[in-house]
Amino acid sequence: MDFNNIIGNTLRIGVIISAIIIIFGVALLFVYNGSNGFTITQISSSNSIVNSSIFKPSEIFSGLPKLYGLDYIYLGLMVLIATPVLRVLLGIAQFASERNKLYTIITVIVFFNLMFAIFILPILISK
Repeated sequence: MDFNNIIGNTLRIGVIISAIIIIFGVALLFVYNGSNGFTITQISSSNSIVNSSIFKPSEIFSGLPKLYGLDYIYLGLMVLIATPVLRVLLGIAQFASERNKLYTIITVIVFFNLMFAIFILPILISK
């Protein structure tokens, strides 16, 4: 098993899938002249209230069947963020298979730091 090819393909596929989802979301914005109750003018305004803090992941998934463009764009961004996280996970598997304890431990620490920054830190900051 060549981990370098697996990691490279994972990164390429993640970026391509993310780009396709985001482009689809932008197309939906123009087709429906907005999304989630906001018009394109409201979304694109420099003083827009539309930002990532008003969308929760659970709400994003519920908006997908309704073809809300903003929900598809945020899903594409979530896939884009998940792609390097998956790369770190594959790095743990790669170093473990090579029996390289030092880099396995370092990569595990990097993974936990990522998980802390993505899931725990926003909860702590919002309180």
